[in-house]
Amino acid sequence: MMMKMKMLVVFVTLVHVSQHASAVELYEGEEFVLLPCEYQTVDVDDPTVVWSRYDLNPSTVHQRQQDGDELKDQNQLYSCRTSMMTDALETGDLSLNLTKLRLSDSGTYTCTVREFGRGEERVTDIQLQVKERFPSWAKVLLVLLVVGLVVSGIFLVHFRQYFMSVYRVEVDSGVESVQLPCKTTVHLPEDVLVEWTDRDNRKVHLYQNSSVQPEKQYDLYRGRTEMKRNLKTGDVSLTLKYPTDRDRNTYTCTAYKKERKILMKKQVILEVKGQCCRYRSEVKGQRSKVRVVLIFGD
Repeated sequence: MMMKMKMLVVFVTLVHVSQHASAVELYEGEEFVLLPCEYQTVDVDDPTVVWSRYDLNPSTVHQRQQDGDELKDQNQLYSCRTSMMTDALETGDLSLNLTKLRLSDSGTYTCTVREFGRGEERVTDIQLQVKERFPSWAKVLLVLLVVGLVVSGIFLVHFRQYFMSVYRVEVDSGVESVQLPCKTTVHLPEDVLVEWTDRDNRKVHLYQNSSVQPEKQYDLYRGRTEMKRNLKTGDVSLTLKYPTDRDRNTYTCTAYKKERKILMKKQVILEVKGQCCRYRSEVKGQRSKVRVVLIFGD
């Protein structure tokens, strides 16, 4: 018998706690939340129920009297967002319906019943916590990530030729010239030797001792090549003039130190479309139409 009484006491205590102190967690933007409050109002003379947040001024969230809602003292933060059952004071279900949840709705809500001429009774306190669906720190992180990706993309597009080892260049036969890209982030010394060769290891262009060596060029390319000498920026791209079908080839750009140690090596695959050959007079002044297709190396 004593054991049953102890269990009953524990049960009553738990009910009392749940009625007087509870917590609700929801996310910003939820359609509504129902804050529970029950009280036997049948024997109460002319009851009034008030939902309040005492950290606000005015503190009234919602007020219901026998003749309906009384909202003249309602805090404007809750205007048009609160409601109760129309028969709340008859049934004793004094729950508050709060719609369109905001972060500012977080706080402690107190349900109080007032009896005319006899004071008031605090029925329950409910702790409402409205959370961000996407926290501010995560939004900042996302913005930084997007900005970082955009900047990285622009960087890679702008400087892609410095990091790629193989390029594919397509050009129409008859254009005035085509550029075979060769750029590197490796420091190129003043005495660097830059050698352009084709797949047959024939010399297309040779830059040595700070000058061009045309006498060492293969006849097919003599007088038709011009190399950039931007050693500080690592740009030693080659311009091939008046490309024809005979120039369809794989070109290798190699930079050496004096002792023939390779500093950088890249390849360019050139595709020339159209007729086999054109005279220079036919192509002078024509607008170049070059398409570059990038191939990422290992």
